[in-house]
Amino acid sequence: MVERQYIVDSISIHDTWRLFKILAEFVDGFEELHDIYPCVSIFGSSRVKPGDEIYEKTFIIAKKLAQSGYNIITGGGPGVMEAGNKGAKEGGAKSIGLNIRLPMEEKPNPYLDIRLDFKYFFVRKVMFLKYASAYIGMPGGFGTLDEIFEALTLIQTKRMKPFPLVLVGSDYWNPLLDWIKKNLLKNGYISEEDLDLFSIMDDPDEIVRFIKKTVII
Repeated sequence: MVERQYIVDSISIHDTWRLFKILAEFVDGFEELHDIYPCVSIFGSSRVKPGDEIYEKTFIIAKKLAQSGYNIITGGGPGVMEAGNKGAKEGGAKSIGLNIRLPMEEKPNPYLDIRLDFKYFFVRKVMFLKYASAYIGMPGGFGTLDEIFEALTLIQTKRMKPFPLVLVGSDYWNPLLDWIKKNLLKNGYISEEDLDLFSIMDDPDEIVRFIKKTVII
């Protein structure tokens, strides 16, 4: 019984210290980002390379947004994140990276003005959402889908105010939209108006115009 109580107490102490670490990450994020506005969060694959179509399109979109006065937030790593931060840097806006500590892939890119490192995914998600005036989803994997659907869920359930959510690349995203219509909408799992929570676009200039029209500086 004594040994069991010792184990329980040890777990409790460990959880308490974990809570302090979580709070510290929130405090760091709030202090660094509280006065930076407006921001557009960009998501997409970390595995694309410079010269790839997705990389170059991300760079163009980010640069045009930066030149229009929008700061750029990414995950701070390679691929689409690097392209977004590079575009922000060259466009003259703040380039922000919310880096996550992982065994692979998430090494910070060299185009960051502000870099924050997170251990906890959910804290990082709060920062993406809290300080974004718009979301841009480039083609990507599970992480990209996770960020996009998290935002859609919060907007749908009115836990946060609606903002522009643009999915870039009709060839990539339209099959997902067809699946949503065929399975979610048809079965009544979502409403027709939920399809208006996001837009699918291809042209960088159209994307920038859409965000400028909706997020007025």
